[in-house]
Amino acid sequence: MIEHIRIPPDRIGSLIGVDGSVKEFIEKNCEVDLVIDSENGSVKLESKGDPSKGLRASDIIKAISHGFSPQNASKLLDDDELLFTIIDISHLGGSPKELTRIKGRIIGKDGSTRELMEEFTESNISVYGETIAVIGHPEKVRTIEGAIDMLIDGAPHGNVYSYLEKKRREEKSKSEF
Repeated sequence: MIEHIRIPPDRIGSLIGVDGSVKEFIEKNCEVDLVIDSENGSVKLESKGDPSKGLRASDIIKAISHGFSPQNASKLLDDDELLFTIIDISHLGGSPKELTRIKGRIIGKDGSTRELMEEFTESNISVYGETIAVIGHPEKVRTIEGAIDMLIDGAPHGNVYSYLEKKRREEKSKSEF
């Protein structure tokens, strides 16, 4: 399997890592070869072994390109049930100022809203460019998507926190049975 992935120029350094450490980690653990063209921001991924590991490598590269640290992106290797999801918000807001406002609501003051969403759902969230990326278990990703929809629609942050708390309680009661 060969895949070509575009990556923003400012994320190439994160993908390569110090002395190529991140690139080497992905190649070794995912059984792939990576050719990174830093001039045009393209990554050629060629799977050498297990195709499912090649798909995971693709998700890791995309996660890094959407603002995740290599450490958070590599969590995708630890658990086969983790999902990597991208929510495109470029169509929201008629102006760049409106998009910045929406992103600000999702991030919260000093990152507090994003951190609470991560804590309540045991997931990772990255707000980067015109996207919101999430790494988490399927039901937790759905909870985050619901919270983000509420924030986009203008719901008060307190209501969103209550929604997250309610979902966390529901999840705990399910796991007790």
